[in-house]
Parts: sequence; structure tokens; C-alpha cells
Amino acid sequence: MSERRSVDELSVKELEELLYRKKRQERQQRLERMRENGRLIVVDGVEPPNPESPRLERPLATPTGAMANYIFQPDETTTPQPAHKEKTGINWRWVSNKFWLFVEIGAVVGLVVLLGGIWITRQELNQEIAQAQQVQVQEIALPTPTATPIIDLVVLPSGHKPPVAGRPPEAGEAGDIPAHLLPAINAYVPPPLPTPGPEQARRIEIPAIGVDSTIVQGTQWDQLKKGVGQHIGSSQPGDDGNLVLAAHNDIFGEIFRHLDKLVPGDEIIISTERNTYHYIVREIDVVKPTDVQVMAPTEFAQTTLISCYPYQINTDRIVVFADLVTGKNSS
Repeated sequence: MSERRSVDELSVKELEELLYRKKRQERQQRLERMRENGRLIVVDGVEPPNPESPRLERPLATPTGAMANYIFQPDETTTPQPAHKEKTGINWRWVSNKFWLFVEIGAVVGLVVLLGGIWITRQELNQEIAQAQQVQVQEIALPTPTATPIIDLVVLPSGHKPPVAGRPPEAGEAGDIPAHLLPAINAYVPPPLPTPGPEQARRIEIPAIGVDSTIVQGTQWDQLKKGVGQHIGSSQPGDDGNLVLAAHNDIFGEIFRHLDKLVPGDEIIISTERNTYHYIVREIDVVKPTDVQVMAPTEFAQTTLISCYPYQINTDRIVVFADLVTGKNSS
């Protein structure tokens, strides 16, 4: 009988072989239990491999006197088992993953189709409504338009096209009168000049640019030859509302040539036979000749000065807005 040896007497290689054998024995025991419990499936009648009985070198004794352990010596003639075995069973996890993938793809495709259908339906509905609206418009009996009297200017005053006796106005130089507004200009009848009174504007002074000129009633061609014209219907000096004054910038004395040099805070003095009113410049702007809204009435005392712009080109209008600061209606 071989001599028993303790664990301390074993070499490292022998200990490794002993550990390897213990692991194989435990694995074999688990396989046996699984087969007894029906958890191990034998494919094509092939039993799970049963490890061969190891060849024993000599029995070993543990210090505790437990069952003898033997060092496993693999048989060199044993044919090694392949590392990979072909699986013939159905992988249900793979089938489940594929199924849910197809479900998700189908849901996305369905959503895209639904949104596309909604968009197409909306476009078709819009086209049908537009066609129906066109039909309704064509079926409506529109009243025949009639000419309405012109009650105010359609272009700002101080234009450069002189009137010709016996001929209606034409489109002026530098775009003073746009062609599409000629019918309105030809139909315009200026209001009569007001009766002179003591509260009408008589004189305008602008110290910052050296202006000191008389003010006449009306902004037509003949009136602007004489000085600064007050637009008929605008407010009187010192009263609440918009006092509109116009003059030329490069003819008939070039009275308003330097309006573009004014700045907010400059003073404008307008006098009547009885009073003198002081206005302070609030804003300077350049607009188109058709922007007649600058002459609209206001709820506070204001004066608006208008002239052609730029100098000797006159495609636009320069407009100066000034507020009353001293006078009978100022505080």
C-alpha cells in the first residue's frame, strides 16, 4: 500500500490536479441530479459524457483523516471532446426578441402611414374649401363701384410739378405724383381758403437753421410761392391738434432746405396777430410722398413741418414733429 502523505507534503502541481479532480466530481454529481430530476435532456440518445476513472498515482491522507483523495492523471489516449457542440433545440429567447422587434417596426411604420394620411387629407380638404370659396365669390353679385368724393390729399404737399392751365396734372418729376394716384389727384378739389382771422398762423421762426418766414393759408402751388403754407383744415397755433405747415426746399426761397439739420430739442416759434407759441422738436423722419398719415389730427397740440427730400432730388418727404411747450393751451 502506498505511503499516505499530508497536504503540506504535496507539491503545487499535485494540489492543482487535486482541485481539478474535485471540480469534475462536483460537476458530475450535478449532472446526475439534473438527469434524475428530468432537467437534463439527452439529445439523440447521447448520454452526457462520463469522465473516465482517473489513474491513481498514490493515495493521499489529509491531516483530518477524511476520505482519501487521489491525484487525477488524465489518460493520454483519451480523445479530447470538441469545445463547441451543435445545438439542435429551439432558442425561444431569440424568437421572442425577433417577434418584439417586428412588432416595434410595424408600430413605427403604422404611425408614419397614419400621419401621412392625415396630412394628405388636410391638403385635399384645404383645396376643396378654396375651390368652394372661389365658386361662392363668383356667385355673389357685387355692387357696381361708384366714385366717391375726394375729401383730402393723397400725397403730401410741397411737390415740384407746376400746374398747367387747361390740363390735368401728370406724373411729376422725381416721383412727386405716382401714376396710380393720378385719378385721385385729378378729382381732388381743394377746399376754399379760410377767412383771415387774428388766430391764424402768420409767422414761423426756426433759430437753429435761420428760418424767419411768413405763413399763408393753403399748400397748393400758388400758395407755396409766397412762403410757408398751412394745410387747410389743420389746427390753429396753440390749439390741441396737428398744425401742418409745408414749404419748398430748393425753389421759392428754399425756406425748408435745412430741416434735416434740426435735432430733438430745437425750438420752433409760430406767431399769430395776438400770440406767440413755442414748440420743441420731438422727432425727424423721412417718408414717402404718399404717407399722408403724418398729417392726421392729434389729441395734443403739435406742429408738423413738411418739405421735399433729399435736396434737388425730392423723391421723399422730410417731416419734423414738434410739441407745444408755451401758449394758451400749454401748462
